[in-house]
Amino acid sequence: MLSIASFLKLLKESFRDLLPIILVIMFFQLAIIQVIPDNWLGTAIGLSIVGVGLAIFLLGLEVGIFPVGEGLAGDFARKGSTGWIVLFAFMIGFGTTVAEPALLVIADKAAGISAGRIDAFTLRMVVAFSVGFAIVVGVWRIIKGTPIHYYIISGYVMVVAATFFSPKEIVGLAFDLGGVTTSTVTVPLVAALGIGLASTIKGRNPVLDGFGLIAFASLTPMIFVQFYGIYVYQFVEASEIVIPIVADAPQAIIAYDFSFLSLIKGFFGVIGDVVPILGIILFFQYIILKKPVENLKEVLIGFGLVIVGLDAFIIGLEMGLFSLGETMAFQLTQNGNNVIIYAFAGAIGFSTTMAEPSLTAIAKKAKEISDGKINDFVLRLAVATGVSVGIALGAFRIVNGGDIVYYIIAGYMFVIALTFIAPKYIIPIAYDSGGVTTSTVTVPLVAALGLGLATNIPGRDPLIDGFGLIAFASLFPMITVMAYGVMTERMGIKGEHEKEEIHLDELRHALVDAENMGLSTVHVYGTDKRHSYKMQFSAVHVIVPHEQEEKALLAAKEAGARGVTIMTAHGMGLDEMNNFYNRLHSDSTDSNLMFITPTKKVNGIIKTIMTQLDITGEGDGIAYSYPITNLKGLTLNADDLYA
Repeated sequence: MLSIASFLKLLKESFRDLLPIILVIMFFQLAIIQVIPDNWLGTAIGLSIVGVGLAIFLLGLEVGIFPVGEGLAGDFARKGSTGWIVLFAFMIGFGTTVAEPALLVIADKAAGISAGRIDAFTLRMVVAFSVGFAIVVGVWRIIKGTPIHYYIISGYVMVVAATFFSPKEIVGLAFDLGGVTTSTVTVPLVAALGIGLASTIKGRNPVLDGFGLIAFASLTPMIFVQFYGIYVYQFVEASEIVIPIVADAPQAIIAYDFSFLSLIKGFFGVIGDVVPILGIILFFQYIILKKPVENLKEVLIGFGLVIVGLDAFIIGLEMGLFSLGETMAFQLTQNGNNVIIYAFAGAIGFSTTMAEPSLTAIAKKAKEISDGKINDFVLRLAVATGVSVGIALGAFRIVNGGDIVYYIIAGYMFVIALTFIAPKYIIPIAYDSGGVTTSTVTVPLVAALGLGLATNIPGRDPLIDGFGLIAFASLFPMITVMAYGVMTERMGIKGEHEKEEIHLDELRHALVDAENMGLSTVHVYGTDKRHSYKMQFSAVHVIVPHEQEEKALLAAKEAGARGVTIMTAHGMGLDEMNNFYNRLHSDSTDSNLMFITPTKKVNGIIKTIMTQLDITGEGDGIAYSYPITNLKGLTLNADDLYA
């Protein structure tokens, strides 16, 4: 909804997401490094621009992209046309990835330090195509109902195989881009598409089949980018000689170009990135579905906000997080204590992940469709722990050297082993968790930390060693989430419906047969369960004029009544009784409402009706109750029995 209140809420959430990062940075900067950065004002301004830009960006998504995108996903799922669903899936994957802000930043960084071999635009197209392909594969899996781990394990084998042929300069970048692709724009649309399809297609389970698309979107870029790297390092010559920056002071960090021409060029570049999404949506909406876009004006305003917010976001990143991350990386390497570097990396990973909006949304959805078997907060905690361990281990690799491939292969071996041990319901969620951890805020800071460490540690190459932290941040949450699933299974944690079934079975075995006339027997709504036990029931009668019937029903429902028998009545007061012969054949004027309910609810029902209909004041009517015995055949909700 487009409103000032919505923007202020998003602005608050954006700065809330930035706050843990700022606190961690301030602690290490002031307590450990004990140096106030010379460019602290520019950094503060940059972070402020990031917060405002992100809020504008998210507001635009909510107003312009999400409603239309989710509506299209639902329409195509109901339409049942496999060809159009597949095409729509590809276009959604491609279009959202092209506009991904973190991908823009990482691609520019990769182009800048690859001696001209890597072209930022081409790299983004390769990644966007790979994500579109991934969503198609994921949708096809949902349609066919194939278990996800067959695809994922095959994909991991391909990733590892490709690393033996890829130039070492491209491996870390490829792994990082697997985590960058699934962020603010991609995750909600892709998750909605998967869960919507699994909920619509007969025989599919939203928990087992709905999740997993994000995992595909994280996996395929690793393969495609490595093949792209094989090509450019085989056939493209270096266009310039790039000497790695060896900074001897924080001021050596290269400043961003804030000239008017550069800002205008960047703004039009963002327009070119966002317009394809609008084109995709309008094409499918008007040409394929032949339906008009609802609230077209708001949708167009939303796309305008996305463009403005995305441009501000990128500028703020260059002013704030990148320069700050590189500066702190330099300062931490000069501290002489590697443990502090690992602690900083782990703290940044944990704090940013716990505040990640995409992860919060996925965790809530996982709790909802798993019937409460998955605790959303514990799931977020497991993911954040995985990210923290992953980034700390990635920092260890940069500081101490070592080929990233060996770390990643070992991690994948753990993932594959846990896939055969973990309960089935947690596996797709674990795979997706690896993709939602790398947010538009986390990626730039983590990437800057990696590049800064590789730049300032002797013997390290920024292109070979600087990339890879994001890959660690995407890998280890899969391990911790599957470990969480194994623990919940061992602890015997049940979903709400499972608990209810167990409770009902216990009641059934503990109670006397339903034919015992000394007990009340009721049916549990929505099940085939029947229970007999000693529970006091009463009948509540409410006699009111016809015109007050609906009001009385609503009042009783509000107080907990679950069913009613409505009878017509005709009443006479004291005056009418003096000449009742003339009124014996009059039409009914009143309604007699009879509610059969547990006795514990009687007072509440009568009090609510009495108050709302003013029966003891100016209103007409009478309410009374009496206990009943030998009750058989009543239907109640399970909550009414246990409350």
